[in-house]
Amino acid sequence: MSLPPGTRLGPYEIQSALGEGGMGEVYRARDTRLDRSVAIKVLAPEIAGDPAARSRFEREARAVAALDHPHICGIFDVGEANGAHYLVMPHLDGQTLAARLEKGPLPLDQALTMATQVADALDKAHRQGIVHRDLKPANIMLTKTGAKLLDFGLAKLRAPGGPIALSGIERLATTSPGTAQGTILGTVQYMAPEQAEGREADARSDIWALGAVIYEMLTGMRPFLGDTPASVIGAILKDQPPPVSSRQPLAAPLLDRAIARCLEKDPDTRWQSAADVQRLLEWARDAEVATGRSPAARHVALGFRPWLPFALAGVLLAAVIALLPTWLAHRREALPPLLQLSLLPPPGTVFSSPPASVVAPQLAISPDGRQLAFVAQPPGGRPSLWVRALDSKEGQVLRGTEDAFYPFWSPDSRSLGFFAQGRLKVIEIGGGPPRTLTSAAPLDSRGGTWGADGTIVFAAERGALLRIPATGGTATPATRLDESRNETTHRFPAFLPDGLHFLYATRSRGSGEENLSVSIGSLDLQVGTPVISRTAWAAQFASPGYVLFMRAATLFAQPFDLDRRVTTGDPVALAEGVGATTTGYSAFSVSRTGVLAYARPIAVPGQLRWFDRAGNPMTRVGEPAEYLDFELSPDEKTLAFSRVDDAGLTSADLWLLDLARNVPTRFTAHPMNDASPVWSPDGTRVVFRSNRQGYTALFGKGASGTDAERVILDTGFSLRPTDWSADGKLIVFSTTTPTGEYEVWVWRPDGTDEPRPAVRTPLNATHGRLSPNGRWLAYASDESGEQQVWLQSFPDGNNRHQVSPDGGSEPRWRRDGNELFYLSNSHKLMSVAIPGGDVLDAGTPRALFDVRVPLTGNPFRSNYAVTADGLRFLINTWVEPAPPPIDVVVNWPALLRK
Repeated sequence: MSLPPGTRLGPYEIQSALGEGGMGEVYRARDTRLDRSVAIKVLAPEIAGDPAARSRFEREARAVAALDHPHICGIFDVGEANGAHYLVMPHLDGQTLAARLEKGPLPLDQALTMATQVADALDKAHRQGIVHRDLKPANIMLTKTGAKLLDFGLAKLRAPGGPIALSGIERLATTSPGTAQGTILGTVQYMAPEQAEGREADARSDIWALGAVIYEMLTGMRPFLGDTPASVIGAILKDQPPPVSSRQPLAAPLLDRAIARCLEKDPDTRWQSAADVQRLLEWARDAEVATGRSPAARHVALGFRPWLPFALAGVLLAAVIALLPTWLAHRREALPPLLQLSLLPPPGTVFSSPPASVVAPQLAISPDGRQLAFVAQPPGGRPSLWVRALDSKEGQVLRGTEDAFYPFWSPDSRSLGFFAQGRLKVIEIGGGPPRTLTSAAPLDSRGGTWGADGTIVFAAERGALLRIPATGGTATPATRLDESRNETTHRFPAFLPDGLHFLYATRSRGSGEENLSVSIGSLDLQVGTPVISRTAWAAQFASPGYVLFMRAATLFAQPFDLDRRVTTGDPVALAEGVGATTTGYSAFSVSRTGVLAYARPIAVPGQLRWFDRAGNPMTRVGEPAEYLDFELSPDEKTLAFSRVDDAGLTSADLWLLDLARNVPTRFTAHPMNDASPVWSPDGTRVVFRSNRQGYTALFGKGASGTDAERVILDTGFSLRPTDWSADGKLIVFSTTTPTGEYEVWVWRPDGTDEPRPAVRTPLNATHGRLSPNGRWLAYASDESGEQQVWLQSFPDGNNRHQVSPDGGSEPRWRRDGNELFYLSNSHKLMSVAIPGGDVLDAGTPRALFDVRVPLTGNPFRSNYAVTADGLRFLINTWVEPAPPPIDVVVNWPALLRK
């Protein structure tokens, strides 16, 4: 019988079907007397006609009504209307444990809490003489107030006795995920041996089922597997499941023993009461909360010996970390002292930034607060992941992590996730090579986070967040862009402690600063909820109850209610001048133990200076500043440049400099990032990129500066102009693609044609420059594994030639097209002769002179310009600053007192 919406059962009006529940259908309904939502279970007609089944149905109502317990779903009413027998229960907001387990195991602390609540509910029922007999994940509801035990439809008062026939279970059991054959498989998985054999079931049968449920909560796998009901029953009767710790390394040996005893074949050797199981679970849960279950503590529990340097400093640090939550909760006035230290990059290296216009160090403090991961590289070399214990003087490089960026930790502090060569990878810090998780097209990521159930949520260059198991597989959507808020990208996710919800940054289409915010997402739902607006970016939860986030160059802490997932107070500034990039990455990280790490921006100031072909320095241009890129006007009288105005800011503006007078004039003034100026061939207009739309589009403005800048090309992907053809018909630009790599495209600014690709490679192509005669396109690409300069015929692209033999970037043409310049990976300005004509015959590259520029190979920057005759070069010469340290704060909440 299926009841349509609007059907009345006494005072209850059916609203929608909720699914099958034991011996009948369950509906959501409205109690018209009390104006509340309820759940109604209606006995199926074929069962209602069976006096024995109807008797069981009525017995369920009486039995459950007698139970008054916060973790048992109660009964409001029971009745009969129009031939339908029904009972009325509270309508619970939440999901069944079975639905939650489809996503993998629960976080250890959450699993222990839920298991303790279910054990307590079973103990209450058993003391009243009631045996559930159908305990399984489908009959446990997870709600905001905890677990709720449902569906005593097979409950049996102890007094009458008598076994349940397998045929009866087969007829009445509820199916659950994974039931491929027959309707009993879902129930059989949690059936005690005596039930499977048709013998008497008592409270100890529920304890067996409780052990099977806890096992699955912790590991994400059922203890007894099989393809058919018969094979599952066979496994239950004769097999021993693998220990929980073999599938969940975070589980202590205590849990192995407790669950193994729940699953003893002989009821007499099992735990004899649910209260015994509850007490063991409470001990395990309290130990988890009190100690944080750091890896060091787990090693001791498993018999391993900690490394010698931890003997003193590590123990003291662990004591501060472990006791910090208790101090905060009970004696705010007795907060432990603030401890701070600064860490410099390893000798011979510098901190490395992900690709961006404005750059910042990359760092991640481990969840246990003992280790710092960061990215560093030798000058001019490739970046790699490093890990440094906070009580050690030296860091260790992780081999095989070349080109790494955006590191993030596993919950147990034993592994790191990162991105490299367009792939998501993970590596165990104890040794071994990295593993590649993503096997799809290359991605240009914007951060990741690792949940306690083994789910990694990460961001592509634009669009919504994705999720993937830490063991690898296919990435699937984790969030969905909210079109009502004009969202264009989700970035830099960070899990909350429950392992289900996560914070993430959003960028929305629109002008001004209001298009940067922070939302909360869930593994259950793809639609997020805004939590912090007004230019907030890259948030992380921090115990005992704060959200840390960036606004401009300041790190803030704002009180946060973890249960309701809302902010509850005003933000407080913790540190100013914290580094951040134009991609939204913010250089801070906080552990669950109160350790905060943050870094200042990577300063890459330069002095623009003219050099002749022999490398002799000539006059300086402008003042030392952080220049992103610059371009000479066609008449070489004006320089358009983009620079960061003040250290620590995350955006830049465009300026025009009169080279004769050396006087700059502001060309744009916007809180978002304006960069990459390109002149029209007649010098009357400037095209540039800006992320005012929530992503980077092309804008245009008259060189006189009197008219307003306007969008001229918006494809929904990040665009960077690099050239304007000599005949004025084409603009060359780099663009990201749906899979995250860069390509070189061209577009007619007169609007007579759609943008079209000019260079597509397996990886990235940037810095496209058309030869003056329009026959050749020069660009930089890393398709060979190292960035090189390439030439290809235009527009057909049939004739391709690698110009640089040992690495190169930023190609530029002499105005007559007979010479091509580029920067080599060995920091030299290179020259290549290009004879005119239809046949490509590039000469051997030769070095003109050494250069020292801030960043090479960055797709968002350029470091030199050349005059039309090729005799003078304007070089952004690096003014080397002192390397910025990473600041580490132990007991960061003490900063709130300042």
